[in-house]
Amino acid sequence: MPTRVLVVPGSLRRDSFAKKLARAAGALVAGHGGEATVVDLADFAMPLYDGDLEEREGLPEAAVRLRQLVQQHDALLVVSPEYNASIPAVLKNALDWVSRPHAPEPGVSAFRGKVAAVMSSSPGALGGLRGLVHLRQILMNLGLLVISEQYALGGAASAFTQDGGLAEERSTKSVAAVVGALVEVAGKLRRPL
Repeated sequence: MPTRVLVVPGSLRRDSFAKKLARAAGALVAGHGGEATVVDLADFAMPLYDGDLEEREGLPEAAVRLRQLVQQHDALLVVSPEYNASIPAVLKNALDWVSRPHAPEPGVSAFRGKVAAVMSSSPGALGGLRGLVHLRQILMNLGLLVISEQYALGGAASAFTQDGGLAEERSTKSVAAVVGALVEVAGKLRRPL
């Protein structure tokens, strides 16, 4: 069975660079023996996390669906834009809701045993690199094993072809290296010793 990778772009904007990079990365997963599911957080609309709301109503239906997807995959590839040297509120909110207890399961159990990789994109020269520090820290705190390989795509406004691929071979190779490492590590960890 192939290693299943859930690709999560951290943006709602339809043509965001994060979504384009997520789709390009997701297309490379199969070449490394994996199987990718690319989601769109716009399909998982959730209110801002509120403990009182959770106590009254439990997890929103969208959070339950996203949580189930996380549980069905071996690895996460999170692709984020950089907002003020950090990550977008919509991404943090989704992670917060998914990390909450559900039914008889403790909160962070959805992430237990999973491997993650992080990528970012930005029109700026650093490619969103500063936000990856926060993203990595959040994912590690949730119990994910975040691999050291990462990628920040700078100059994202001109980094994609008309059909959504990466314009430069160098970028494609860099993304493929992260994807390959993620699939390899996740595959090794899910096999019994």
